[in-house]
Amino acid sequence: MRLRLPEAISACLFDLDGVVTRTAGLHAAAWKEAFDEFLERRSRRTSENFVPFDQVSDYDEYVDGRPRLDGARTFTRARGIELPVGTPEDPAECSTLYGIANHKNAVVLAMMKTRGVEVYPGSRRFLEVARRRALSTAVISSSANARAVLEAAGLEGFFDACVDGIVAMEAHLAGKPAPDTYLEAARRLHVAPRNAAVFEDALAGVEAGRAGGFGLVVGVDRTGQRAELAAHGADVVVDDVAELIDP
Repeated sequence: MRLRLPEAISACLFDLDGVVTRTAGLHAAAWKEAFDEFLERRSRRTSENFVPFDQVSDYDEYVDGRPRLDGARTFTRARGIELPVGTPEDPAECSTLYGIANHKNAVVLAMMKTRGVEVYPGSRRFLEVARRRALSTAVISSSANARAVLEAAGLEGFFDACVDGIVAMEAHLAGKPAPDTYLEAARRLHVAPRNAAVFEDALAGVEAGRAGGFGLVVGVDRTGQRAELAAHGADVVVDDVAELIDP
């Protein structure tokens, strides 16, 4: 078997949630719980109408692919709400960006523990072929829990590098749609961006791939947003990564 990639591509850079692992739904549900609790508290205090977080449209537009604080900030600003950042120790009941983000993280970790982490079969097959073809691979995630997810999914040995939320914070890397995390992954693999392919399911992620000048940006359509992925910068859009494997 071979991979249907341009000859110049020697490295593959994968977003984690929604491309490799089926955890995007867990993240969306966790964000909904955190945002709705905050919005309900605010509604009771201000008498404003409570408009719940939509875990499809709001998640795709404001949260998917972004670091937790950025997601909390982007969504609340879209609702006309300016919140203080707060501190990393803020509990869920704090009306701060950290309060919302910490609440979301606690919920998603509990969900992963009870439900487990599922790997997309097509992505696992692609990774297996990529390893046999000696392509370099990296996983990129805004989550600070990426390594725990890889371990739970049994995927630790499939990647040469991991650029997660912890790396981004320590290296002061801007989150998607900025290309910084993908550029850092390419640097760690010692490949030029033009020789690397980016695999993304998030609109902010394909924007990052396009902004970074990568040789190929693959949009992975898990939620029926094929046209949007193309419009935001994907060179090719597939329903599953396995479509790029030739028998």
